[in-house]
Amino acid sequence: MSREAAFIDGLRMLAGHQAARGLLDDAAVLEVGGEALVLTHDMLVEGIHVLPGQDAADIAWKLVATNLSDLAAKGAEPVGVLLGHMLGDDDECFLLGLAQVLGRYGVPLLGGDTVAGGSPRSWGLTAIGRATHRPVPGRSGALPGDGLWVTGELGAALLGFEALRDGTGADSAAYRRPLPLLAEGRALAPLVTAMMDVSDGLLLDSWRLAEASEVSIAIDTAAVPIATPESRRLQALSWGDDYQLLFSLPPGTQPPVPATQIGQVEQRGFVPLFVDGQPIANAEGLGWQHN
Repeated sequence: MSREAAFIDGLRMLAGHQAARGLLDDAAVLEVGGEALVLTHDMLVEGIHVLPGQDAADIAWKLVATNLSDLAAKGAEPVGVLLGHMLGDDDECFLLGLAQVLGRYGVPLLGGDTVAGGSPRSWGLTAIGRATHRPVPGRSGALPGDGLWVTGELGAALLGFEALRDGTGADSAAYRRPLPLLAEGRALAPLVTAMMDVSDGLLLDSWRLAEASEVSIAIDTAAVPIATPESRRLQALSWGDDYQLLFSLPPGTQPPVPATQIGQVEQRGFVPLFVDGQPIANAEGLGWQHN
């Protein structure tokens, strides 16, 4: 078990409120005055989630976009964000990118905190959303017989990362400035049995959806649309940062957004995940995990 997984297990002992959903979900769902608020918090660390010295405007964009993607997986409408910013020499550039992404999605900045510090820098953001459908979709809820679907292509962020890292001049926007699928999430929310965004790799996130739903998931990797060359298909399916939506639908239901069926939900077997018919007994190596 990774240090991250072990720590989260410890946190679950403290997260007894029903809004926390047992820390098995992308976000908390808090019932307040007849509304369901969706709360999420993500961080970026220099050298881990973004490249050292990466353009601060792109970092600001990605920080907001990754959190809005968690709201998208809940079919939520953004209400506002709270920023945690570590000061540096590129603060004006960061502000420019922040204004761009908040303006693009019509999201107000509500507050936050600034601190001084050294290298590597880190940034945090809390996003607040309002659920547009009840019950609010989660990772749990997938049922045997459901189809497993994904939006878009996988691996575009991998190619963007390599282009930016290697300075090739190829398109790196998918890695630098991901686009949260808010409208797609709202359209899907009334239909899905489970939904999450693909942030840590399709295979690992499918494993997590299966675990949360207490089912097994069978994936046909050849059915997954990819942006990479065919020779890198498995790498594309284990790379993070794509921020597509992964969801299950009842049999016979067609999604109202462009998406591809890539597998099937089955009764829980002896492992949570089958990839091209092969049982996967361990999540290690399936996607991005902190050590």
